[in-house]
Amino acid sequence: MSSVDTTSPVEVEKVGRYLKHIEIYRRMERTVKKEGVSIMVKNATQTFVKSHPLLNEMSKVNASIMNIERTFHFIDEENKGNPKYSADDLI
Repeated sequence: MSSVDTTSPVEVEKVGRYLKHIEIYRRMERTVKKEGVSIMVKNATQTFVKSHPLLNEMSKVNASIMNIERTFHFIDEENKGNPKYSADDLI
């Protein structure tokens, strides 16, 4: 939180959403690890193996995590908000 603008409610909410998504992803990961990546499905007389349904959901949550990460606006304490580059870097 030291790199995020804590005076902005939007940025604080983003961090909260990000942490919630991480928590959800880790729960799903533990479940898949415990149950395995494939599951047996019994349908009347048929039995077949298919991928764990949480794998698809994990992919969706991961995409949400990545999107939230892209929207973070970090504060650079060292440069006091000034860019880390100058015109001399172009030469």
